[in-house]
Amino acid sequence: MKLPRRQFLHLAAGAAALPAVSRIAWAQAYPSRPVRLIVPFAPAGASDITARLIGQWLSEQLGQQFVIDNRPGGGGNIGTEAVVRAPADGYTLLLVGGFNAVNATFYDKLNYNFIRDIAPVAGILRVPYVMAVNPTVPA
Repeated sequence: MKLPRRQFLHLAAGAAALPAVSRIAWAQAYPSRPVRLIVPFAPAGASDITARLIGQWLSEQLGQQFVIDNRPGGGGNIGTEAVVRAPADGYTLLLVGGFNAVNATFYDKLNYNFIRDIAPVAGILRVPYVMAVNPTVPA
């Protein structure tokens, strides 16, 4: 198989530039600065305690400070919107819960689309839900 001259020159230039490019494209260590973990509820609740325990563990494991930022109000919508409006650089995280799914159905005009604007990172805990009704209710 014979390569055309132009294609050969492109391959040669790419091979010559490859060592220089690989030195430039070093990955940055994460996290290189403090990370905010936004909890969309008031302090001292179950969500806040969970976030503080996880933040402390992440700080110890990754060697960087994780700041817990409580943003209560609007059934969790204020804190969620703060994360949606933050730069998408991985330094603002959100403690998500079942309330986010409920809010998506309750409110017609949210300033964000939860599925589109939030990317999942990790599952933290699971809570089983039970529906208890009177036996006469046909649920």
